[in-house]
Amino acid sequence: MPDQFDPQAMVERFRNRADAVRTRGLPPVEGPDRERFKKQAQTDFMDFAMLADAQATIDDGILTLRIDLRPDDAPAGP
Repeated sequence: MPDQFDPQAMVERFRNRADAVRTRGLPPVEGPDRERFKKQAQTDFMDFAMLADAQATIDDGILTLRIDLRPDDAPAGP
């Protein structure tokens, strides 16, 4: 892994991808293909948005992404 790898920059790239998926239009497809495209876009957005919210660290060469999946009303923990 290159020494110049920036985990926060990676998280920002995922934030940009989530925004791109959220704002892109639907291509001119119809029927079942349209529904498959919409479903895949929703999945892509969810995946990119979760990674965009990650706290990224590198410890001893290991990239760790910490993502809090608790509901907003859950008590904060360690």
